[in-house]
Amino acid sequence: MIDVLAGIQEFASAARLHIDLSVRVVGASPPLVRVRNRFSETLCETVTCSDEGAFITSWGYRLGTVDNVRDAAARLAYLMAALPA
Repeated sequence: MIDVLAGIQEFASAARLHIDLSVRVVGASPPLVRVRNRFSETLCETVTCSDEGAFITSWGYRLGTVDNVRDAAARLAYLMAALPA
């Protein structure tokens, strides 16, 4: 079984590498990451990690898995029109 909180924290760290994103980990049940584009009032997303290790957006899009967190975070950054730092 995947450590969901560790996966969320690793995803948040990878998402923070994109300078346009504001990232906040929320210790809810299940834990999640709230991400928004710093330059937009409407570009925001909530990401959770499934028990199987998949990162899922609030609208059900599968970004990737804990096996490749950086690529999953990069997919979200692309969808949110963010640039790498």
